[in-house]
This record gives sequence, C-alpha cells and structure tokens, in this order.
Amino acid sequence: MSFAKKVESLSPSQKEKAIAIKELRQHYHLSLLLQQGSMARSSFYYHLKSLQQVDKYEQVKLKIQEIYHKHKGRYGYRRITLALKHLGFCINHKTVSRLMSELGLKSRIRIKKYKSYRGKQGKTAPNLLARDFKADGMYQKWVTDITEFKVAGQKLYLSPILDLYNREIISYQLSESPNFKQVACMLKKAFRKLPKQKNLLLHSDQGWQYQMPMYQKMLQKKKIRQSMSRKGNCLDNSVVENFFGTLKSELFYLKKYKTIRQLKIDIEEYIQYYNKERISLALNGMSPIKYRAHFQN
Repeated sequence: MSFAKKVESLSPSQKEKAIAIKELRQHYHLSLLLQQGSMARSSFYYHLKSLQQVDKYEQVKLKIQEIYHKHKGRYGYRRITLALKHLGFCINHKTVSRLMSELGLKSRIRIKKYKSYRGKQGKTAPNLLARDFKADGMYQKWVTDITEFKVAGQKLYLSPILDLYNREIISYQLSESPNFKQVACMLKKAFRKLPKQKNLLLHSDQGWQYQMPMYQKMLQKKKIRQSMSRKGNCLDNSVVENFFGTLKSELFYLKKYKTIRQLKIDIEEYIQYYNKERISLALNGMSPIKYRAHFQN
C-alpha cells in the first residue's frame, strides 16, 4: 500500500496519523507526508513527543502484576505497597491503589465462619485473655477455633492453634467431621513445640470441644491456663477468626473445589505459605516466621 492510501485510510485521530507518518518517514519526505495527511508540522512533533514519552510507572506496574499473581490475588494495595518497598520501590499506597485499579487488580471479600457452640456441654473457663491480643514473645498466648468448609455435599473442618505474638499457625488438624480427636491431635502436635518453662494461656470460644473434661485435662497436664470467650461474642477471639476469613478469601473462594482431598492439599500448602511467605501489616511487613526470626534471635 502506498503512503497516500495508508494515510487516507486512517481514522480522523491526529495521533494515529502521526504514528503512520512516523512509520513512513524512513521512505518518504516528511513535508510530502504532512501534506498528504493534512497535518501541521507542529502537530506532528507534538504527537511524536507524546509517543516517545515512557510511562514512569511502567516498571512499577509490571512489579505489581508480578506480586499480585505470585500471591494468587491474595494481596490488596497495602500489602503490595509493603512488598514493593521491600524490593526498593519508594511509592505511596494511594498510588499503588490507583495503579491496581488501572490494571483491574483487587483482593477478595471475607465471609463468616462456622460456629461450634452447642450450649452447655461441660465446664467453661473465665475470659483471661480479655481481648488483649498482644504478646511480648512466643508461647505466651495461643488462640484456637474451628472453621467449616463445604465441598460437593461434604464438609471439612480445620482446627488450628495461632500464636498471638506473630500470628503463626503453631499446629493444625483437618477432619471431615467435628470430633474431639481432631482437637486432641492438634494439641499434641502443638505441645511438641512448647518449651517447658513457658507460662502459656490458650484461648477459645465456648465450643463443645473446649468444654470437654479430656481437653481441660490435657491443658492442666501441661500447666496451660484455659481462657474462653463470652457466649456469643465473636470479638473475644477475633484474631483467629480473621485468620479464617483470610484463608477463605485468599484460597477457598478463589477456586471451585470438586473434592475434599484437593481442598486438604491446598489448605496444607496455604498454611505453609501463610507462615513463611505472606507478609502481614501487623508484623512490619514480614511473614510470621520471618518476624519471629528477626525479633527473637
């Protein structure tokens, strides 16, 4: 196609005309191209300059996309801002939010958890934690609860223990039914990590598992103080509930599961990711294990 036909076939956009003239300039004289395209020389150079300008956020956008997809869409703009800073990018969280909007990237919404309260089943304990979710070191305050997943007419239950010092999952147990064996196995795995000298408090809601004499005996044997939330008050155990919300929004609701087996595999993988890699705003932009290694050594 000749340059005349190519220019004539363009839409009225001045920018598109400038692009065509730029491409044909190596073959034809600029004055002839401008005349054929009915374009002023000043207009051509104006659009040429705009074409040559590089998006100053081009590298940041590429890195945002890389971080977002690496973490499977689990990071919102605040965590991506922290991740960028760890990589040496000095950028405001508002700018990151705007760039994510331009890229069509956003995090997920949390959904409520399974409730295990079945009324009075045994002896309850006082609320010793009293919403004091801060700890000076590991093995001072643990929290636990159970959440439920539904897949293809089946159910899966997750029972973890979380350390309030660094939000690390100390131990967990998966079960296809909410039974005491699940909780007992979780405790035994957690006890293997517990130093003998620690004065530990373990907080839960008033779920039937935690009212059982066997559960309370297991704690007493390890000299662990038992604490329970007030009936019907989810804020008393909000840290572990927030973990459940995070896990579901960053894993369970991102994928349509067909089997319990696949969900089990992915939960185990996610907990490893959560402990070792996933940065937390409450932990100075570190993962739980990195935070522990940084401040406890």
